[in-house]
Amino acid sequence: MTAGVLLGLAFGLDLLLGDPPWLPHPIRAMGRWATACESLWRRCLDDERLAGVLTVLSVLAGVAGVTVMFIAGAQWIHPWAGDAVRLYFLYASLAARDLARHGHRVYEALMADDLPLARQRVGMIVGRETASLDEAGVSRACVESVAENIVDGVTAPLLWAALGGPVGAMLYKAVNTMDSMFGYKNERYLLFGWAPARLDDLANFIPARFTALVVVMVAFLLGYSPQGALRIWRRDRRNHASPNSGQTEAAVAGALGIQLGGPSVYFGTVVEKPVIGDPGVPIAARHILAANRLMLATAVIVAGLWVVARSVVG
Repeated sequence: MTAGVLLGLAFGLDLLLGDPPWLPHPIRAMGRWATACESLWRRCLDDERLAGVLTVLSVLAGVAGVTVMFIAGAQWIHPWAGDAVRLYFLYASLAARDLARHGHRVYEALMADDLPLARQRVGMIVGRETASLDEAGVSRACVESVAENIVDGVTAPLLWAALGGPVGAMLYKAVNTMDSMFGYKNERYLLFGWAPARLDDLANFIPARFTALVVVMVAFLLGYSPQGALRIWRRDRRNHASPNSGQTEAAVAGALGIQLGGPSVYFGTVVEKPVIGDPGVPIAARHILAANRLMLATAVIVAGLWVVARSVVG
């Protein structure tokens, strides 16, 4: 099968199946490998930043090697087996259905007036403490997570898959996994996590900005506010600790006419984040569904563009 067909099938499988718990997932193996590499290089080196750099290189080398080995082995058995393994790796790099499902589960809990359950469910997809959040706080956290993860979970892996095939997709997910594991600005990871965090910023730089512009277009197609999406994106996209996360959060906030950011609690400490968007419309559970719609429509458009591009290039 051609690269474009494989990419389109992978995206379709993600929308159809999501991430079934019974199916082995390479991200879990990446996490275990990253933990092992961290332990190794911390024992070998006193320089934490250098240990972090070598952990990144070790993880990337291992992921690339295993991916190539599986594809080559399957290809040796039969060309169809090789295509099946390529398809599996591409499919495993995407998370559009799971992202929408997590958001919808939070929405369902809020609609059932079960705030403790909503807090628990949103706590599964955000890093902040959720025990004291009210309905607006839960909704805000969920919308921020959906908006931010449009890039990490869908459009960036699609781009890297289009550029580098299954190996490119798996390398991107390795970078993203290391950032989620080591990218904390605390005592343990401030120096060690420097390399994973910077590499993740670089890997998402173009996808985040491209995705934000697609969100503006999608806002028009779905009847939200493309003018607001473009205005808030231009004004507030830098109001975030991450150079990339603020791009899509700003576009989504502007499209829906809501305000994201503000105070959040991490490890018992209140962190005052810059606000993104205008406080015109009080944020509520319905905005979770709206963010899901924006995410899914953006994913479909970006996937279509990359599939066509890969089909043209060959």
